[in-house]
Amino acid sequence: YAVSCGLPFVTFRPQYIYGPKANKFDYLDWYFDRLVRELPLPIPEDGMQKVSLTNAVDVASLLASVLEEPEAAVKGRYFNCGTDQLYTYDEVAYMCADAAGIDRKDVKIEHYEAGLGKADFPFRLTDFHVSPDKAKEVLKWEGPKSDLAEDLKWYFKGYEERKMPPGQMPLLKD
Repeated sequence: YAVSCGLPFVTFRPQYIYGPKANKFDYLDWYFDRLVRELPLPIPEDGMQKVSLTNAVDVASLLASVLEEPEAAVKGRYFNCGTDQLYTYDEVAYMCADAAGIDRKDVKIEHYEAGLGKADFPFRLTDFHVSPDKAKEVLKWEGPKSDLAEDLKWYFKGYEERKMPPGQMPLLKD
């Protein structure tokens, strides 16, 4: 409709955003819920699928980049909104363990065949990430400044404040 009316617009496609004031925590909380209870982490296939997890601060800087390049933004129209720092599902498990002060050797990852069901896994069963290359080129966005491994330290403190103390947890889908 906007195109037919001649209205300029830009669309951003965000993916897997985290941040201190985010409204969706289940991606990372899934890992912490199991790690703090010393439970296995059922991760599909070999756990080498890549995912991008983007700090909301980096998302905000990408959105603000439109203000510097409004005409280029309207011409580009569609932009992936995320980081180009990719991690495997298993790497995310180990980074979460580090942030929670859990020794990596105590992390119990159990890989399963994707055809057996999704379990309660928070991500897609295959690689699922975006590339912000177009935003870097067209909007001259410098890219993400955040580091997931470092951010998980403050994220875990917030997790402890939001969640009940470790105890029983329904694992029917696992």
